[in-house]
Amino acid sequence: MEMNEKKSNSLTSLMETSMGKIREMVDSNSIIGEPITTPDGVTLIPVSRLSFGFGCGGGDYGKQGPKFGGASTAGVKVEPVAFLVVKEGVTRVLPVAIPAVTTVDRVIEMVPEVMDRVENFIDKKKAEKSGF
Repeated sequence: MEMNEKKSNSLTSLMETSMGKIREMVDSNSIIGEPITTPDGVTLIPVSRLSFGFGCGGGDYGKQGPKFGGASTAGVKVEPVAFLVVKEGVTRVLPVAIPAVTTVDRVIEMVPEVMDRVENFIDKKKAEKSGF
């Protein structure tokens, strides 16, 4: 029973150490970065895609007495995707990656611009009504 508990503890500590290192590398600031304000009042907020993988394994070996051998690995990939650009209360998405390929991607990218145009149109109509 002691050997099984010892092996389990070895594997558990191996996994805990690996997951602890991943937690150190990955936090919410890895996905949505710290805002950057330029001298002319534009705020840029970096947006990234985060991928990570983790693997761990172990086993007994040797004929003389049970010996434990184990390994763990982890990988993290942070890929810049876009910047949120905020200027004078208007927010736009500035993609870093390849332009949108599918129709859905194009529509999603166009939403902020369409909303700005609709808002401007409504403001003009209100101004015309109150002007007469």
